[in-house]
Amino acid sequence: MKTREVKLGEVANVKGGKRIPKGIGLINIPNGHPYIRVRDLNNKRLLELDNSYEYVDNETQKVISKYTVKTGDVVLSIVGTIGLVAIVGRTLDGANLTENCVKLSSFHGVNRDFLYYYLRSDCGQQEIRCGTVGAVQAKLPIKNIQNIAINLPDYTTQERIASLLLSIDRKIELNQKINDNLQQQAMALYAEMFLNSSNNDVTSGTLSDIAVITMGQSPSGSSYNEDGVGEVFYQGRAEFGFRFPKRRLFTTEPKRMAVAGDVLLSVRAPVGDLNMAYERCCIGRGLGAIHSKTGHSSFVLYTMFALRSQLNVFNGEGTVFGSINRDALNAIPIDVPLVTKIDQFEAVAHPIDELIRTNYEENCRLEAIRNSLLPKLMSGEIDVSAIRL
Repeated sequence: MKTREVKLGEVANVKGGKRIPKGIGLINIPNGHPYIRVRDLNNKRLLELDNSYEYVDNETQKVISKYTVKTGDVVLSIVGTIGLVAIVGRTLDGANLTENCVKLSSFHGVNRDFLYYYLRSDCGQQEIRCGTVGAVQAKLPIKNIQNIAINLPDYTTQERIASLLLSIDRKIELNQKINDNLQQQAMALYAEMFLNSSNNDVTSGTLSDIAVITMGQSPSGSSYNEDGVGEVFYQGRAEFGFRFPKRRLFTTEPKRMAVAGDVLLSVRAPVGDLNMAYERCCIGRGLGAIHSKTGHSSFVLYTMFALRSQLNVFNGEGTVFGSINRDALNAIPIDVPLVTKIDQFEAVAHPIDELIRTNYEENCRLEAIRNSLLPKLMSGEIDVSAIRL
């Protein structure tokens, strides 16, 4: 594959974001102007507005209004977690951009999607690392971004490479949307059967009546590894995904364990974030595992979703950070339905959750294929000249 080396600043405009004026905070009420932060770029190709975003008010918007993004801009993080890349979607057109990111726009001679995948590839990430400066707080200066070297094939080849990778990512995104819809359906069924029903066939109880709670305990730091040796280990919510956490660490000295199907609960700030254990795993002190006493794993999961507002009360109750202990978890009041009603719910919700798991497993395979193809496509090891997508 023939390529020519160009600098990023030759094929795209690079512009930084803007810091919010000192003393001004973000707001949660979605009637202001969305503000894109570094954390919003995590594990996303396309940035779209959802309930995780925060906003600036109208007065602040007047001050930072020149630092907004448009649909199709590529956003790159340059402070803190450096090298995250995403594309601005339609629902965030005109959103504000943090000073810890830059936007890339006005592309000429480079396909936007090819550039996105190049920056995510090993060679792109290596260029980003080479341009990073600072020992205390690492930063990627705009001048160094402009000097990022790109081995650019002809435009048709760029399109073919981008199309191949996009076809995989779009299938992943479709599966994610399906899973989100499936979860909403199961939650709606739970609400209809147990929250909004006038059925009086319930007894007052606590979470301990339906679940066994295990609080995490962190192993020795010297036992951690990223080589797959020992048990899968999750310290806290940092590895949480939509439904299942992502593997990152392992430990050879596991302490407290969760099994597949257990609800994983963040018990330190922020208290209340939830995932489900995909497999047997070790849990650190930032997590608790909630295990159904009767094998009704779906009922326990959606019960925990319904308890989010009660769990949120514990944020801020610690001396510095919010936290919840085992006794407080066990004592959370709930209405306990008849076993026959729980069985009826489980009969519908459990197959839904199994389908969510199946879609998740397909996405894991697709991500592995994409990650394997990416460096080979960028280096020209795989010839795309005959590909028609």
